[in-house]
Amino acid sequence: MAEELKYVFGPVPSRRLGQSLGVSPIPDRTCNYSCVYCQLGRTLHMTNQRKMFVPVEALCKEFKKALEKNISFDVVTVVGEGEPTLYAGLGELIDGLKARTEKPVAVITNGALLYDRSVREELGKADIVLPSLDAVSEEMFRKINRPYGKLDYQAITDGLIQFSNEYKGQLYLEIMLLEGVNCGDADIKAFAQIVEKIHCDRIYVNTPVRPPAEDNVTAASHARVEAAAKCLGAISIDMLTTGSFASEISDPYEAIIHICQRHPMNQFEIKSFLESKNISNQAEFFKKLQNDPRMTALDYKGILTYRVTGGKQ
Repeated sequence: MAEELKYVFGPVPSRRLGQSLGVSPIPDRTCNYSCVYCQLGRTLHMTNQRKMFVPVEALCKEFKKALEKNISFDVVTVVGEGEPTLYAGLGELIDGLKARTEKPVAVITNGALLYDRSVREELGKADIVLPSLDAVSEEMFRKINRPYGKLDYQAITDGLIQFSNEYKGQLYLEIMLLEGVNCGDADIKAFAQIVEKIHCDRIYVNTPVRPPAEDNVTAASHARVEAAAKCLGAISIDMLTTGSFASEISDPYEAIIHICQRHPMNQFEIKSFLESKNISNQAEFFKKLQNDPRMTALDYKGILTYRVTGGKQ
């Protein structure tokens, strides 16, 4: 079963969407940003060129097989190991997923390609789009998102605003706050001025809850996140979710690896997952994870979080 599940994973708990069945059309950490807070670690393959990384038919075929297992989920989310809009078959993929389920199809994106009309048109097919906005200036944009090449902050922000005015589905904007970088009073006021131009159904204010890509990144305090949320008319989501992880891979250990490639898991989430599989020798599993060269265990806020750092095997 492990070979069959190359692209579909979960469901995993989402603080914004409930139980999310993920579909990943992007190779390992392929993105046009290398955000300092990314929970997957630093981007391995920086690009701004859209490619057909995997046939749409292969993704839809695997999704259909997952549905045959009668998995319980709330939403299908195109996300995973990089930036989904870099996938040249995104529009066709969304159509294929919607043809196979009545559940909403969401896309989580950094919004970098929203200046591109064809990307806006393809994303327009989704039921929910969740773009991010982390900066209020070019300087801040480069410090936080570390974009590919000459990607321009203003062009990207204008693209987000334009998309929000065209889009007919649900738009959930997310702002990631980092202490000492983009969460001062002046920054929040600047965010508010931009947000006024964006037609969105919800705004989420977040801060890193899992180990970020860079050690010098500091999460904003809960009080600061709450204050920003109040100012922006937003919802704060700076706490870990309490939902459960699932996988149709029969081998529990490989299931954990498969999930962690797209969504790092902390020690309590892994423990809960193992309990759901009636695994009693949990100590052996954690020892194996600690010694697996593909994995890194990071202590963040007193909690061990496991991230896949090596390539897929």
